[in-house]
Amino acid sequence: MNDTPLRVLIVDDHAVVREGLARILGAAGVGWTVGEASGGFQALDWLRQQRADVAIVDLSMPGMSGLELVKRIRAEFGRLPVLVLSMHAEEQYAMRAFKAGANGYITKDGASDELIRAVRKVAAGGAYVSADLAERVVLQLNGGVGVARHAQLSDRELEVLRRLVAGQRPTEIAQALHLSVKTISTHKSRIQEKLNLPTLADLVRYGLEHDLDAGGSVQVP
Repeated sequence: MNDTPLRVLIVDDHAVVREGLARILGAAGVGWTVGEASGGFQALDWLRQQRADVAIVDLSMPGMSGLELVKRIRAEFGRLPVLVLSMHAEEQYAMRAFKAGANGYITKDGASDELIRAVRKVAAGGAYVSADLAERVVLQLNGGVGVARHAQLSDRELEVLRRLVAGQRPTEIAQALHLSVKTISTHKSRIQEKLNLPTLADLVRYGLEHDLDAGGSVQVP
């Protein structure tokens, strides 16, 4: 498997991240080639025109949600392995990614050799998650660790919450997600009800306490 040529598509909105990943993957094996896309819609267009063995998807992108992209890839391209790359090491995000159809989940602070192992594992038809994260996923599934209140939110609601915490206005969120302002307001009301947080200030405070803001480039997870 180590010498099997692979064609990998990297989907990340930061050019420097794509370049770094491309260098790591380009040196990983004989004949490995890398394609790049800066967002979900560009990634789908790329996949419609070219073949890939693995897609690496960053979940913290503007525009199309990373989770939505995983779902779209799964629906349109069937068994194409998807490896999620995230800044979040919390088990609930990994669980959301796998539920959306991902084959693997690693964090951006992982070592280069872990990225290579993960790509090879999912390309071969397996699943990959780091050992410490896997343990926490099992503990949460078994009720061994507490679950944060925002775990009850839908993927879309969590996405809206993170954008609000990052300081985006409802009009900006609506434009980015291709939804109406009224729909965003409805999501905001449901979030406040589910989390029992009556004001926007309460929402922002809760989000900051749980590291839910992403510096303005927000998407789930």
